[in-house]
This record gives sequence, C-alpha cells and structure tokens, in this order.
Amino acid sequence: MKFLYVLPGWEGSSSDSRVLRDALERPNCFEVPKGKYYLVDAGYTNGPGFLTPYRSTRYHLKEWSTQGNNPTNFKELFNLRHAKERNVIERTFGSLKKRWTILRQPSFFDIKVQVRSDLVIIFLIMRKRI
Repeated sequence: MKFLYVLPGWEGSSSDSRVLRDALERPNCFEVPKGKYYLVDAGYTNGPGFLTPYRSTRYHLKEWSTQGNNPTNFKELFNLRHAKERNVIERTFGSLKKRWTILRQPSFFDIKVQVRSDLVIIFLIMRKRI
C-alpha cells in the first residue's frame, strides 16, 4: 500500500490512458522496471509493463463470491487475482481519503496550489508510512 509515483494536476474526468501517456513522456517520467508489470484496468491497453484483465471473462469479486465458484481456466484465474490486487489499490485510496479531508471533495483552490498540496500530502504519508 505504497505509492511509487505521483502525478498531480490532472482533472478527475481525464482518461486514464491519457494521464499514463503523460506520465511516461515527462522528463522525470514514470518507469516500469525491466521484467516487471503493473496491473491496469480495462481503461488501458496491454503494453510493455502493463497488464489488463481478460475481456469477456469473469472479473469482479462479486462474481466469485458464491462458495465453490472457482476459476475454470487460466483467464478466469488471472482475472480473479487481478481483481484481488486491484482491491488493495482501492483500499489504499480509501485510507488516504479517510485521513486527508482535502482529497474527499473537489477543491476550491487554484490547480497550481492543488498540485503543490497533493505532493506535500503524499510526502507526509510516505514519511509516516500509513
């Protein structure tokens, strides 16, 4: 439950793939270590270092909640594990929003101020190791 890279300044309505492309093209860019992969949701495409879930295959944890409802092939098994890991990401954001009220709602501050304050908050979180 740690952040490896923070890219503040994008509006919430921006597409995921556009924000990722920006992060990969910046001078101090987000880099995927060689031989490693990041799990991304269906809003992205598979690419070097990024794995999306299989389409048209069970994915959400609620679909697996029935007892004895086990994966029947490798695609379902991958999607189940992908969904569990993505759940950790959602919990991480949830814990941040609980702790920092500024992250719970749209801010009235100018975007330049928001960008600086987001970095300060993330820095404090990393220092406190919540």
